[in-house]
Amino acid sequence: MDILRRLSGLFLGRGPAGADPSTATVLIVGAGSTGLALAQGLKKAGFPCIVVEKHPSLHAHPRDWNMGLHWGASSLRSLLPDETWPRIQSVQVDPSTPTAETDAIKFLNGQTGQLLNSIPANNFYRLRRRKLRALLSENIDIRYNHSLKTITYSPDGKTATAHFSNGSRITADIIVGTDGARSTTRSLLAPETESLRTLPYCATFIQARYTASQALFLRSFHPLYLACIHPDGYFAFFGLHDVPDAERPETWTFFFYISWHSPLPEQEETKDWSQKQRLAQAKAFAKGFTEPWKSAYEWLPDDQQVWYMSLTEFDPGEGGHRWDNHGGRVTLAGDAAHAMTYQRGQGLNHSVTDAARLAGAIGEVVARRMERGEAIGGYEREMVSRAGEEVRMSTRNTQMVHDWEKVVASPLMQRGMGRAGEGSGRDTEE
Repeated sequence: MDILRRLSGLFLGRGPAGADPSTATVLIVGAGSTGLALAQGLKKAGFPCIVVEKHPSLHAHPRDWNMGLHWGASSLRSLLPDETWPRIQSVQVDPSTPTAETDAIKFLNGQTGQLLNSIPANNFYRLRRRKLRALLSENIDIRYNHSLKTITYSPDGKTATAHFSNGSRITADIIVGTDGARSTTRSLLAPETESLRTLPYCATFIQARYTASQALFLRSFHPLYLACIHPDGYFAFFGLHDVPDAERPETWTFFFYISWHSPLPEQEETKDWSQKQRLAQAKAFAKGFTEPWKSAYEWLPDDQQVWYMSLTEFDPGEGGHRWDNHGGRVTLAGDAAHAMTYQRGQGLNHSVTDAARLAGAIGEVVARRMERGEAIGGYEREMVSRAGEEVRMSTRNTQMVHDWEKVVASPLMQRGMGRAGEGSGRDTEE
């Protein structure tokens, strides 16, 4: 079926009554922030799509986190309906605190509390992932319990078919894998080189509530976010995660972590540690920290839930890491294409930029200004160059912020949160 006719004749991948629900123009694998943002952009432009999600619901995964949106905000805004963007305030960690036009993230000496740097964070949105996904899912055709198993390609070069573990299948003109850092789509496209690289760094994340007086004390250091770098080789973040009632501090949830250098043999030796052991380790680290980390960890109950994870990366620009897009019939976006470390806060910004660029490329195909393979290939080249550079810079930054002798020269301290390829150009290892 001709791609232009399908794009103009269907709505949300279903078309008129009686249309085949097992076909789509664009099939998006993964209902994360990237996939849903792309779906909104396609819908806004009148291009039908279907989103599939392996979990039974949007919020089936128990863990939630928050993310920084800054230079990528214009891309996300371009994808959303005009009436939706003003609601971005509602998905912030504290909807009652307006996004400041002029702000800064303070980086402290984690041992003394001395200010190391104040990095501009103008129009910096701190968004709860769960709330953001809920906003982006509105009026989108999402099909749950669809875990991707394999992809087959028509001999005529026109379509690709996704086969799912529940026995169903969907045939599409373009399949986009937005299924996260451990992407099944990527593993099918590049089985020899798809694996994430585990780095010798890890972190333990915590989300916790406190008494009203404790919460007010912890928030007094900054209303939304704070970071520190410890001379002993730790990096730490502290901020709000949820404010359901601005007048009741005991309802606030804080989100914080400590990351550290952990050689791969050590990670292997401790992989079976219990929650109790992880919490005890984090509390031991925090004893040598300045406030608010010291008290935040000290006040945690012994049964506090924690999330431990190794830091990982996937660099699409690395030799051998490219995938066959089968003439533009399948591609990747977001963490599926470029998993990166988070101490520089770039992931969401690149992911929504991918979505905007890819929506534009599909638009070129619809308008018959470009062939599908040419348009998707062009999207991939720009994405691999842009985001691949950031994967490498973010990894180098992670290494340097965990090495006190190199902190000052790190990309974070030299470039702040500007995208890779921009900034002062002073970030060198000296």
